[in-house]
Amino acid sequence: MTPNEQVSPQDQDRRPPPEGSSGQGNNEALEAALKDAEARAADSKDMYMRALAELDNVRKRAARDVEQAHKFAVERFANDLVGVKDSLELGLSSGATLEGLKSGTEATLKLLAKAFDKAGLVEVDPQGEVFNPELHEAMVTQPSAEHVPNTVLQVVQRGYQLNGRLLRPARVIVAREP
Repeated sequence: MTPNEQVSPQDQDRRPPPEGSSGQGNNEALEAALKDAEARAADSKDMYMRALAELDNVRKRAARDVEQAHKFAVERFANDLVGVKDSLELGLSSGATLEGLKSGTEATLKLLAKAFDKAGLVEVDPQGEVFNPELHEAMVTQPSAEHVPNTVLQVVQRGYQLNGRLLRPARVIVAREP
């Protein structure tokens, strides 16, 4: 090393002791520094292992929550449908008149509509609307002079949306030019 070169404090700790000097005091300082570094490394490894374990626990808990959500997602809707089934069974077993069966069926249909509404299930009934291929399925086109071309003349089967997502398209008959 030349006299003009400067040595940083870190480099001084890494240099071997000068020849002829007693290395005993320097060795003790190095051993103490080594033990300190080993203790810090052990603490860091411990914190790392704890963080890994915590991350694994969070991952397992999230997977368990998702599994439970999938398993019981329709529980509330199923409870509403049980009431609809009970109503239908009661109507069939009562031996009621035709008028009584009709009113019971209407009441049951109201229960079902209420269950659909609570579950976010909405009917798509496009009677008289412009045909929309994203919501409707054209079964047939029919010539019509009274209706605007590409409008729904008749709904063969209503469609349904679940929370804004199409569950089943409405099946329709569409007007075309004669």
